[in-house]
Amino acid sequence: MQRVTGVGGIFFRSRDPEALRAWYKLHLGVGLEPWGGSVFSWNGPENPTGTGSTVWSIFAQESSKFAKTRSSFMVNYRVADLHALVASLRAEGCNVDDEVSDSEYGIFGWVTDPEGNRIELWQPPAGQ
Repeated sequence: MQRVTGVGGIFFRSRDPEALRAWYKLHLGVGLEPWGGSVFSWNGPENPTGTGSTVWSIFAQESSKFAKTRSSFMVNYRVADLHALVASLRAEGCNVDDEVSDSEYGIFGWVTDPEGNRIELWQPPAGQ
């Protein structure tokens, strides 16, 4: 079974999200969408038409997006078959959240690594 196929997003917490977003825009040229993050498009062997993307976003310190962890960041990994991977991770004794979210943006699941870092797993919709 294929597991991770790429990085879907990088998210981190901030005490002052607006100021930090402005710093990244000014000093590193990270453009911001109206929702407060950026989308970097790319292509690769599994995605030759360049429809894939990686999201970069800053969240408020108290954001529920980081539930069950005190980690300041979370990486979103693209996966080919979320349900199969979650089942395998559970069978391997990993700390997998019970929640799986299915939306127009794809299917999401979460696992926490041995050091307490929350990891988001994302099966994108077909064609992305």
